[in-house]
Amino acid sequence: MYNLPPIKTDFKKEFSKVAGNKTLQGLVLLVVILAVAGFTTGKISLNYVKDKAESLFQQTQNITFPNQNQLFSPEYASRIGYEQAIIDAVKESSPSVVSIIISKNLPTYEQRPINPFQGFPNFIYPFEFEIPTQNGTQKEDVGAGSGFIVSEDGMVLTNKHVVSDEDAEYTVLASDGKKYPAKVLALDPVQDLAVIKIQGGGKFKPISLGDSTGIQIGQTAIVIGNALGEFRNTVSVGIISGLGRTISASDAGGGFSETLEDVIQTDAAINSGNSGGPLLNLKGEVIGVNVAMAQGAQSVGFAIPINLAKRDIDQIVKTNKITYPFLGVRYVLIDEKNKEKYGVNLDYGALVIEGDDEEPGIVAGSAAEKAGIREGDLILEFNGEKITPENSMAKMIQKYSSGDTVGLKILRDGKELSVQVTFGER
Repeated sequence: MYNLPPIKTDFKKEFSKVAGNKTLQGLVLLVVILAVAGFTTGKISLNYVKDKAESLFQQTQNITFPNQNQLFSPEYASRIGYEQAIIDAVKESSPSVVSIIISKNLPTYEQRPINPFQGFPNFIYPFEFEIPTQNGTQKEDVGAGSGFIVSEDGMVLTNKHVVSDEDAEYTVLASDGKKYPAKVLALDPVQDLAVIKIQGGGKFKPISLGDSTGIQIGQTAIVIGNALGEFRNTVSVGIISGLGRTISASDAGGGFSETLEDVIQTDAAINSGNSGGPLLNLKGEVIGVNVAMAQGAQSVGFAIPINLAKRDIDQIVKTNKITYPFLGVRYVLIDEKNKEKYGVNLDYGALVIEGDDEEPGIVAGSAAEKAGIREGDLILEFNGEKITPENSMAKMIQKYSSGDTVGLKILRDGKELSVQVTFGER
């Protein structure tokens, strides 16, 4: 027989703890504690244990379990834990995140000895020079990026700067380690976005696309991608740090540069190689496409809102190409600073001016020229929307399609004019 040591138990504390949890597991634990304590000290009777157990059992009858709707509610999600929500989001989306390997045929060289005095009779030179001489080409991996599958037939969304080299070949490396050749379907002429297509491979799992219009500063952001071109499906977590940012982005080699408007800022780490990967919310939905990181700063990354990318995906499915409406003007946005510089009486609008290299302010044959817009015109409104630095003309134009007709309010020589313009195609 085993001899149990005396147990000192604060029964009141145990009862309150278990009663607060209201679980059957607590009931069993309490009965065990009371039984052991009572039998070893002789101070608690079986009837006392029985009465307390029955009382607690009655309390457990009030336990309710969540139904299916409650299970997926935000309130219940908060109860299962922040950490578990991140784990679930990553687990759900990871099979749809891919690495994109960039390969090119590069020249190969060998060292060949050269005697500069060869051919001179009776001249002995004791040294030879070795110079590199091309002896062919060899396919090599020259870069890597990220992307994510958006259709069952293998369409992949990524950044334009990842797949913009026409001389390169692209391979999609899936999360299960399988490799597939890929073809570039279209490059977005405005956003740093591109759509490529996996060649062969059957049916794929598309990622869930969210809605970027409801993003709030401070909400959780999850980044998944091919960090440093080496570590596939690396995960980092942070928050949404800012919205509506405008940045000038360029690649490491300086061969690609453009201005991106209305992008999302996050402090979740976006490393080299993450370009084109998804920015997720806690539900595992894509809310942005990772595009850039700030050099010389820590935890300052940017992503293109997913709603802009949805437009590209829809156009590829319907027309096999990505197009934008084209107005055909060069302009500068007016604010308090530019108001004085250009002698404008208003502090908003888009002033049509010639380019830095004396390029005309109106593109020949464009929609603007056909509508009679001139250099020096101040475009004030687009279909009743005021043009401001926060609500730029470029951002407004993206709301429309080629062939759409909009009304512009223009200030010319101190007089307001109304002009109808039908967008061309960019």
